[in-house]
Amino acid sequence: PPTPVRCSRVSLHDPSMFRQLAVGTSLGLRSALSRDRIGFVRGMATQSQQDLIVIGGGPGGYVAAIKAGQLGMKTMCVESRGKLGGTCLNVGCIPSKALLNATHLYHDAKEKFAGYGIKVEGVSVDLDAMMKNKEKAVTGLTSGIEGLFKKNKVEYAKGHGKVLGPNTVEVTAQDGSKQVHSAKHILIATGSEVAAPGFIKIDEETIVSSTGALALKKIPKKMIVIGGGVIGLEMGSVWSRLGSEVTVIEFTDRIAAGADGEIAKTFQRVLEKQHMKFHLKTKVTGVNKNSNGTVSVTAEGAFTGTLDADVVLVSVGRKPNTTNLGLKEAGIKVDDRGRVEVNDHFQTSLPSVYAIGDVIRGPMLAHKAEEEGIAAVEYLHSKGGHVNYKAIPSVIYTHPEVAWVGLTEEELTQQGIKFKVGKFPFKANSRARTNDDAEGIVKFLSDATTDRILGAHIMGPM
Repeated sequence: PPTPVRCSRVSLHDPSMFRQLAVGTSLGLRSALSRDRIGFVRGMATQSQQDLIVIGGGPGGYVAAIKAGQLGMKTMCVESRGKLGGTCLNVGCIPSKALLNATHLYHDAKEKFAGYGIKVEGVSVDLDAMMKNKEKAVTGLTSGIEGLFKKNKVEYAKGHGKVLGPNTVEVTAQDGSKQVHSAKHILIATGSEVAAPGFIKIDEETIVSSTGALALKKIPKKMIVIGGGVIGLEMGSVWSRLGSEVTVIEFTDRIAAGADGEIAKTFQRVLEKQHMKFHLKTKVTGVNKNSNGTVSVTAEGAFTGTLDADVVLVSVGRKPNTTNLGLKEAGIKVDDRGRVEVNDHFQTSLPSVYAIGDVIRGPMLAHKAEEEGIAAVEYLHSKGGHVNYKAIPSVIYTHPEVAWVGLTEEELTQQGIKFKVGKFPFKANSRARTNDDAEGIVKFLSDATTDRILGAHIMGPM
């Protein structure tokens, strides 16, 4: 097809423009036309002008779109999944919490009810019903976002969004049809995708990412989790409670990267009491399927050898999802980790294009993306908008749960900041002891001179 052309000085409502286009290059239009505004491509429809087009319907994208609608901006949100909510609502935060809650209740019924004087016989797991309950939660929340879009007059375009230029987005629907939409501003909020070493081939059946771990058809006898971060520990806890023998292999010398060191060590001891096993300072060197359906994991380091499992969960991190977004062609710069480069106002190297969430620097957290989405839209609307990155919390929804905000002891020591430590154990808390759920600690770090709180850390029951 011919190269799309853009006209920055001629109105679509001006009949003379069409006459000029008809005569083509003889009028020298190739040098006069830019790629800034309106697209004409064979078989491609061109739609009306928007104030803002958001590419990505995850937590950052849909929150930004709704905020823009509330501020009176004519807004479109483009999402390729076919369902709003992104990874978080569809195959991340929400379904994992549904399984964490269900398996916690099962574990209590099986292990603790008798101690409370509640006799329950024949407690068992109906995995299909548990998965249906998870999907019910997901469907309810994703459809709820569509309702919010309608309420706030946000147009929802189903398809893959691609930046064609400073003010133009191409949307490719699942049937292959294309439409071009134009806007004053574009906001990239496409999130992240699973990262895995090149030698590991994820099939979402026996070698799985978090997506596959949320949809296993049967409870594995043995599971190996590669990576001791939030995803690995949460999903490892789910299947451990259901009866799997779970072993976590972590490359560094600790689990829960980012958490305070003392909290992380205490947390590991609690998980070990729950029968999870850990191999720290260990590098995975191979993951191979066996003819009997199991998977062998070879490792070296503090543990050297081979472990076999029915399922291997790969949870070593995530990477920005920028596939086929047209960034390079549009002149949008990315760093060496594939993240879109932005300034303090989320503006990319292409001034009319902005980016938020997992595709830019910072922790890959849904609530961080939401705050950035609101701030970016407020900036576009009235030059306001701000995110306090020192006050973004992190949470691991195991049992006990772990959460923190601000700096850790290690970070304060490294930065040479003098601080005081205040700690209180849940074992000294009457409610926790009464509930027979007293594993945990609360820890505050404050400035030694001013008493300003620099970090807050907690491990404890829900």
